[in-house]
Amino acid sequence: MEQPKQLKDAIELLRKISEDRGIPRNIRRVASESIALLNDNKMSLGLRAANAISRLDEISMDPNAPLYARTMIWQTIALLEQLKDQV
Repeated sequence: MEQPKQLKDAIELLRKISEDRGIPRNIRRVASESIALLNDNKMSLGLRAANAISRLDEISMDPNAPLYARTMIWQTIALLEQLKDQV
Protein backbone atom coordinates (compact mmCIF):
# COMPACT_ATOMS: atom_id res chain seq x y z
CA MET A 1 0.00 0.00 0.00
CA GLU A 2 1.25 3.47 -0.88
CA GLN A 3 2.35 5.56 2.11
CA PRO A 4 0.71 8.98 2.48
CA LYS A 5 2.97 11.94 1.62
CA GLN A 6 2.83 13.26 5.20
CA LEU A 7 4.14 9.92 6.49
CA LYS A 8 7.01 9.90 3.98
CA ASP A 9 7.90 13.50 4.86
CA ALA A 10 7.74 12.80 8.60
CA ILE A 11 10.00 9.74 8.25
CA GLU A 12 12.47 11.76 6.17
CA LEU A 13 12.64 14.49 8.83
CA LEU A 14 13.12 11.86 11.54
CA ARG A 15 15.89 10.26 9.46
CA LYS A 16 17.69 13.62 9.24
CA ILE A 17 17.42 14.02 13.02
CA SER A 18 18.63 10.47 13.71
CA GLU A 19 21.69 10.88 11.46
CA ASP A 20 22.76 14.34 12.70
CA ARG A 21 25.75 14.01 15.05
CA GLY A 22 25.13 17.54 16.34
CA ILE A 23 21.95 16.36 18.05
CA PRO A 24 22.20 14.61 21.45
CA ARG A 25 22.16 10.80 21.32
CA ASN A 26 18.92 10.41 23.31
CA ILE A 27 17.03 12.56 20.81
CA ARG A 28 18.53 10.68 17.84
CA ARG A 29 17.53 7.40 19.49
CA VAL A 30 13.90 8.50 19.93
CA ALA A 31 13.85 9.66 16.28
CA SER A 32 15.09 6.21 15.16
CA GLU A 33 12.54 4.45 17.39
CA SER A 34 9.80 6.68 15.97
CA ILE A 35 10.77 5.69 12.41
CA ALA A 36 10.49 2.02 13.37
CA LEU A 37 7.15 2.71 15.05
CA LEU A 38 5.76 4.52 12.00
CA ASN A 39 6.86 1.68 9.70
CA ASP A 40 5.21 -0.98 11.91
CA ASN A 41 2.16 -2.08 9.92
CA LYS A 42 0.70 -4.14 12.78
CA MET A 43 -1.04 -1.02 14.14
CA SER A 44 -3.37 1.42 12.41
CA LEU A 45 -1.79 4.53 10.91
CA GLY A 46 -3.62 6.79 13.38
CA LEU A 47 -2.32 4.83 16.36
CA ARG A 48 1.24 4.81 15.00
CA ALA A 49 1.07 8.58 14.44
CA ALA A 50 -0.33 9.19 17.94
CA ASN A 51 2.38 7.08 19.58
CA ALA A 52 5.14 8.82 17.63
CA ILE A 53 3.68 12.25 18.47
CA SER A 54 3.70 11.39 22.16
CA ARG A 55 7.39 10.38 22.07
CA LEU A 56 8.41 13.37 19.97
CA ASP A 57 6.50 15.78 22.17
CA GLU A 58 8.55 14.59 25.15
CA ILE A 59 11.92 15.11 23.47
CA SER A 60 10.92 18.47 21.97
CA MET A 61 11.12 19.84 25.52
CA ASP A 62 14.70 18.61 26.02
CA PRO A 63 16.82 21.67 26.95
CA ASN A 64 19.86 20.08 25.24
CA ALA A 65 18.11 19.94 21.85
CA PRO A 66 19.51 22.47 19.37
CA LEU A 67 16.90 24.93 18.14
CA TYR A 68 17.00 23.59 14.55
CA ALA A 69 16.39 20.04 15.85
CA ARG A 70 13.45 21.23 17.92
CA THR A 71 12.03 22.92 14.82
CA MET A 72 12.34 19.68 12.82
CA ILE A 73 10.63 17.77 15.65
CA TRP A 74 7.74 20.26 15.63
CA GLN A 75 7.46 19.98 11.83
CA THR A 76 7.30 16.20 12.17
CA ILE A 77 4.62 16.45 14.87
CA ALA A 78 2.56 18.76 12.61
CA LEU A 79 2.76 16.24 9.74
CA LEU A 80 1.78 13.37 12.03
CA GLU A 81 -1.13 15.38 13.46
CA GLN A 82 -2.49 15.70 9.92
CA LEU A 83 -2.23 11.91 9.49
CA LYS A 84 -3.88 11.23 12.81
CA ASP A 85 -6.79 13.51 11.92
CA GLN A 86 -7.28 11.89 8.47
CA VAL A 87 -7.72 8.38 9.83
